Amino acid sequence: MTTPAATLAQRKRQLVADELTRAALELLADGGFEAVTVDEIAAAAGVSKRTFFRYFASKEDVVVRFLAGLGDAMREELAARPAAEPPSVALRHAVWCSVAACAGHEERARRVVRLILTTPALLARFLERQAQWRDALAAELAARLGLDPAAELYPQLAADMALAAFHAVLQRWSGADGGNGDGGGDGSRGDGGGAGAVVDAAALTDRSFAVIAPALDAVVRTGAPGTGAAHP
Repeated sequence: MTTPAATLAQRKRQLVADELTRAALELLADGGFEAVTVDEIAAAAGVSKRTFFRYFASKEDVVVRFLAGLGDAMREELAARPAAEPPSVALRHAVWCSVAACAGHEERARRVVRLILTTPALLARFLERQAQWRDALAAELAARLGLDPAAELYPQLAADMALAAFHAVLQRWSGADGGNGDGGGDGSRGDGGGAGAVVDAAALTDRSFAVIAPALDAVVRTGAPGTGAAHP
């Protein structure tokens, strides 16, 4: 049984973790991953260095905490989509849920995403997280479609395609692809399609899924490995 004191302690820990995450992401986005120290993050959050290490093992772990929320939101949204919805539509909504979590915070999130995608150590952790998300999305897809994830290739391939679209959208939106990363406060920015080109994160997500939708909606049962069976 959870006591009021335990609940209060949990809330306090959550508040401290949230403040450390906020301070770290702002400093890292402004100063660069290598330049910012744990001491500076702790000072910005109003806590000691020892307190920082009670919550996070490293600067990378702060960013991983930010990423974990994106993956959870994606999986939960996919699970909540109507069962009769085509896979491309359900996955587009799931991916948009996480894109919106970034775009909704406008410039700060754009800088954080750009930092993650252009810093090798952080990109490695991001890709590591995406591998975990792929497994969760594949399992959810298999359950929705009545497929055996151990025997069928479709769930994993579909999850990979959805996450590739997610990654491409974040690259383009954040400017990590080398395009113009400046934009207005509405979550839009230069698209790389020319100076001054403007793209909305939602529209970019729609465009990405328009490319892969035919493959996502062509649910193919491959059969068990080694059987050579392949049929719709």
